[in-house]
Amino acid sequence: MAVTIDGRTLKGKQVVRVARPGASGRYEKASLAPAARAAIAATRAHIDANFMNDEAPFMYSFNTGVGLFKDQRVLMSELTEYQRKSVYAHATGIGEPFAEDVTRATMLLRANAFASNYSGPQVELVERLLACLNAGVHPVIPQKGSVGASGDLAPLAHMAAAVCGFGEAEAVYKGKRMPAREALAKAGLAPDFPLGAKDASALINGSTVSLALGVLATEDARRLIKAADIGLALSLEAMRGELAAFDPRVHAARPHPGQALVARNVLKLTQGSKRCSASARETIYPDEIGRTPGKPPAPRVQDVYSLRCAPQVHGPAREALDYVSRIIATETNSATDNPLIFPDGGGYEVISGGHFHGQYVAQAMDLLAISMTDLGSICERRLARLIDPTLSYGLPRNLLAGKRGLNTGFATVQCSLSALVMENRTLSSPGSVDSIPGKSNAEDHVSNSTWCGRKARAVVENVEMIIAGEILMACQALSLIAETAKSHPLGKGTQAALDAVRQTIPPALDGDRWYAAEMNQATALVRSGAIVEAVEAAVGALE
Repeated sequence: MAVTIDGRTLKGKQVVRVARPGASGRYEKASLAPAARAAIAATRAHIDANFMNDEAPFMYSFNTGVGLFKDQRVLMSELTEYQRKSVYAHATGIGEPFAEDVTRATMLLRANAFASNYSGPQVELVERLLACLNAGVHPVIPQKGSVGASGDLAPLAHMAAAVCGFGEAEAVYKGKRMPAREALAKAGLAPDFPLGAKDASALINGSTVSLALGVLATEDARRLIKAADIGLALSLEAMRGELAAFDPRVHAARPHPGQALVARNVLKLTQGSKRCSASARETIYPDEIGRTPGKPPAPRVQDVYSLRCAPQVHGPAREALDYVSRIIATETNSATDNPLIFPDGGGYEVISGGHFHGQYVAQAMDLLAISMTDLGSICERRLARLIDPTLSYGLPRNLLAGKRGLNTGFATVQCSLSALVMENRTLSSPGSVDSIPGKSNAEDHVSNSTWCGRKARAVVENVEMIIAGEILMACQALSLIAETAKSHPLGKGTQAALDAVRQTIPPALDGDRWYAAEMNQATALVRSGAIVEAVEAAVGALE
């Protein structure tokens, strides 16, 4: 089913369906709503009839230069050449190209911004963007070079050059990188697309690459947040944790909605558990130190912070994500270039503003990076406890299966995941507070939104792997002590999670395993949502 854009109702999940192939390997098609098409065409017809002459008043980027040349008229005889030169002047991106999903999301979001009918491009330009998108012509867009004001000029200029068939531009078509003109021809599209007044400015203005990164990172974070609660519940069961800290009465005393939600999820996941009980702790685990048969364990009373305070860490991450989602949803359906065109009586008025400035996206992405970094950090502290019997209450050291010494266990898995935590700590240093004036101080404050989006996306990808690692290692722990602890069954939700993981990753109890493959498989379970689906089929929807 095609995604129809109208500039007002596009959802993040729809962007993902267009940006990434589905289970069939195909992308969702995108189309322009008929009402939006008619509105864009009507606005453009008025512009062409009334504004496109050498006596018209100055209208920024329609008939003037840009930046410090805003007071220089561009004659109608120079219009076509001016559009070309505007794209060339801004195609200064450097570095490796963006991933395909970012490119596709950028093209869709730019078209959706036009569909709001404030930008004034030719309607054919909007349809050209969608035609390239639906044909699988993906512009090669360098990742570096944008400061997020006046929008993502450099990367969007590379997109514009490819869509319009400039000789120097490149695109990827059916997995092969080639000149954009060749890609367009192979896709059955005309290599040349003539730009009209303001078309070049409309294409390259607005922080749309930053937004594309933001939409994808936010949707990915929202998808994995439930998996973090599943990992927490599995670790609690593996270490026979104390569930009193998740009592609703505790969270009513400090009524933050996020932490209460996480506590409810944990209680739902561990419903019916006998493993998180005082009687279960009387069982002596393989590497438990200082216990002999018949000797009772010391009273647990309360657990360490990574278990007991998990709602107070997972919860703020969820609430931060709610805020980020609101910002990104608003930005997705906003006009973000300059100037904008508004109905005025029987005609239209052109007004210059600053919607291209990416500060909203920049700050939201910094918050996303910070909150996800902390979520990954607490997950890693739990999985680190799982490999140390003095911290896990007797689980086999390193979650080792097979002969000790010959086999090493999961110690180096924890080491690799700790590397991601450290990487995230650096990446979550705010970029939105950084600003370097550019273009002779015409742009004297910038947002740095593209870098903020790139960082946030990397952080979310790292946290996805950390959460997957906790789930994998907790399932290994539960498998190793399954026989020892069989008289104390797991909760209904955690048992469903364990079963889902074991269907994909059978335990290698002889110690012979390829950890990288298992980590990739566990990450795929989180990324696809399969583990959440398995749990929700058993206990109902998690919040």
